[in-house]
Amino acid sequence: MADLLVTGTLALDDVRTPFGEVTDALGGSATFFAYAASFFTDVKLVAVVGQDFPKEHLELLAGRGVDLAGVQVTDGRTFRWTGEYGYDLNEARTLDTRLGVLADFKPELPPHYRRCPFVFLANLDPVIQLDVLRSMERPRLVALDTMNFWIKGKPEALRAVLHEVDALLINDTEARMLAAEPSLVRAARAILAWGPRVVVVKRGEYGALMVTPDRFFFVPAYPLESVFDPTGAGDTFAGGFMGVLAGEGGTSEAALRRALVYGSVIASFTVEDFSLNRLKRLTRPDIEERCRAFREMMQVEL
Repeated sequence: MADLLVTGTLALDDVRTPFGEVTDALGGSATFFAYAASFFTDVKLVAVVGQDFPKEHLELLAGRGVDLAGVQVTDGRTFRWTGEYGYDLNEARTLDTRLGVLADFKPELPPHYRRCPFVFLANLDPVIQLDVLRSMERPRLVALDTMNFWIKGKPEALRAVLHEVDALLINDTEARMLAAEPSLVRAARAILAWGPRVVVVKRGEYGALMVTPDRFFFVPAYPLESVFDPTGAGDTFAGGFMGVLAGEGGTSEAALRRALVYGSVIASFTVEDFSLNRLKRLTRPDIEERCRAFREMMQVEL
């Protein structure tokens, strides 16, 4: 088992879907990622929160064994996101974003963080992502997530960090935007030419596509009868994906494929309730049982 470092956001969310709503719920890219990855390996977290961030949220992550030595608590307000979903749960509508202390975030990595062999740069300003990456000591695998805000607002900084990572995890809309290509396959190929050797395209309820220079691999989404809130599903997917790789300590083609399946499975639990509520009730046997069912659904004799 190898250590896994993640830098991203810890946040407070107000979310409304056709099936309910929550206020001041625990959210953030690093939150969902770290909680999911903690089922598979040891996680070290780099983030910033304000004095208003509830102590019990940090205790929840610490209870999963997440190392919080890289979490800064500073004067000011925690990053907040307000959004809503219609019946098309693949697309969120942002109603309000308040950066708070995130606006002046300068990551400070404890010395023992710098030796982590697996690194995930969750959705953040690419300047911050690159700063964290250059603080590391020869990691074995670095993966990156981003979003349309940075693709449009800081394209040069994003291209710079893309040049130095091994894998990009991105949703289908953002992949097309980043590469200026309507075809997901051509978009992934274009992104590979910029530096990463693996591109994973997250497609929500339609599954996930992994593209390498020599291979394509696709998994469907696990079919669910009830979906309440897709917030954090992509980050949970990334946590499962990177957690499995770090847990195995490998980056082979077979390991990447297993990681994609586990990422899809653990993301399927996230959407069954708001915030981390479903993940709080989750056990490793639950994950393994759904993985077995998932594998059976995909088996075919030709």
